[in-house]
Amino acid sequence: MAGQDDQQDQQDQQDQPGRLGEAGAPYAVQPAAVQSAAAPAAAPKPERRRTPARDSRVLGQPGFVLHSYPYKETSLIVDMFTRDHGRIGVVAKGAKRPLSKLRGVLQTFQPLSISFSGKSELRTLIDADWVGGMLPIEKTALLCGFYLNELLVKLLARDDPHPALFDHYVATLNELAHNEPAQIVLRKFERALLKETGVAADLTRDTGARARVEADLAYVVDPERGARRAQAGDTWPVVAGKTLIDMENEHYGDPQTQAQSKQLMRFLLAYHLGGAPLNTRQILIDLMQL
Repeated sequence: MAGQDDQQDQQDQQDQPGRLGEAGAPYAVQPAAVQSAAAPAAAPKPERRRTPARDSRVLGQPGFVLHSYPYKETSLIVDMFTRDHGRIGVVAKGAKRPLSKLRGVLQTFQPLSISFSGKSELRTLIDADWVGGMLPIEKTALLCGFYLNELLVKLLARDDPHPALFDHYVATLNELAHNEPAQIVLRKFERALLKETGVAADLTRDTGARARVEADLAYVVDPERGARRAQAGDTWPVVAGKTLIDMENEHYGDPQTQAQSKQLMRFLLAYHLGGAPLNTRQILIDLMQL
């Protein structure tokens, strides 16, 4: 009888599926060992299960190409701005091959639906499809678009979602495509970017007097604290209180507001960029004095 029991035990173990990694067999709990009749029954040890790895794939995410550069012989590293995952970096394998589907899709200012995988700072691009629905931007508006992309690359941290800023980016591209005044469009986006990254104070509050900004008084904006009354010897841009109020309310119809907001935003961006130059900004200044 003992020989038959051993044979039956061996047959039972063979019938049990193996663990993951053993010839592709699925995970299963192994049977408890057959206990000796002479030994007291011992409580079976609980089987330690392995937690299955989380699926790191993201499918059908709205996104735009911000910048790309070659990687190895046939691939690209692409900086992308996505709605729910923020700015991410992906490797587009084989994207430089002549027959690659990605070759004609990974273009700036084109709305895409992208899928990617991976948990590291640099993901793998699985797929990208052109969505459409937006007019192309051309001529000077195209330079403005590259300026927006450079701001996002230099001011946004990786993997920091900003869905509201993503929507503002889409709206800004549409405004540029419809020939809205570039100075106004860019000022609104610059202000939205600083707000979303948490470095923009309420321009209608006088931090020195702890009161509301008055339209007919002169102010400077401390990049770390906010607006305060201008003083003799200030080297920061001096602007009217009305300009600050207009900027907070996105009213840029006044020529003085347009001129002063341009100088103020140039100063604030330079501060938060740590002095890093904006290449497209200089081109725009040279071309149209933005």
